[in-house]
Amino acid sequence: MDVSHRVRNHQRDDEPARPAAGRTSRRAFLAALGASAALAGCRSTATSVEDLGLSSFSAQTASAYPIHGIDVAKYQGDIDWEEAQNGGVAFAWLKATEGGDRVDDRFDEYWREAGKVRVPRGAYHFWYHCRPGDEQADWFIRNVPRQRGALPPVIDVEWTPFSPTCTIRPPRDELVREVGRMSAALERHYGQRPILYVPIDVHRDRLVGAFPRHEFWLRAVKDHPDNVYEDRKFRFWQYTATGTVPGVKGEVDRNAFAGSRNDWIAWLKHNLAT
Repeated sequence: MDVSHRVRNHQRDDEPARPAAGRTSRRAFLAALGASAALAGCRSTATSVEDLGLSSFSAQTASAYPIHGIDVAKYQGDIDWEEAQNGGVAFAWLKATEGGDRVDDRFDEYWREAGKVRVPRGAYHFWYHCRPGDEQADWFIRNVPRQRGALPPVIDVEWTPFSPTCTIRPPRDELVREVGRMSAALERHYGQRPILYVPIDVHRDRLVGAFPRHEFWLRAVKDHPDNVYEDRKFRFWQYTATGTVPGVKGEVDRNAFAGSRNDWIAWLKHNLAT
């Protein structure tokens, strides 16, 4: 997800077809936003996606999913958020922090500007394998506001073989414990259970069957996630790192919400911070 790591760690050939951004997605976004605003202060007490009554919607191609968004970091440069929203961007996750001492240079700007045009946006943290989870949670909390209308925080867990300071791959029990500690701390602070972003290799190596109560955001640019992740449902699918959308210069990660338009409205009602 973080470009500086992603480009070096993942091949980007054989990308699936990219759906066209357009007015249909914008209408879905506006409907969802209006519905969620109507329920301000009435957030669901559901603790799992099954309790939300979401449909069993599924499709084999990214273009068949109706709700799409982006994730961005400083490498995207200047972003016209109103143009992106008008072009069909229904949600965005913004890189905020990394480890316990790094903040993305554009996070505050992106957070402010996306909020002005009411694009549902959340923050993500790039996991550092050489620092305890509670310290990483403290750093995220120091830099990401607890703000009404925000999407749940995301913990981005990737291997970092090219890191100048930390290339270790902790054993499963340690990784699950420390990510769990960060997740628990963020949930206590923000009132939202974090989403876990996990690429294929980390999931295969350490996380099959772990975190059954979390929603997952999976990266799969050559195939459908169901075909390459073992025993894992997903709520978001990062299907390309070379997408294009109005308002963003150059390539950007594109993501699909795993559900129908009505599912998106229901999911937002439950998951936007209040």
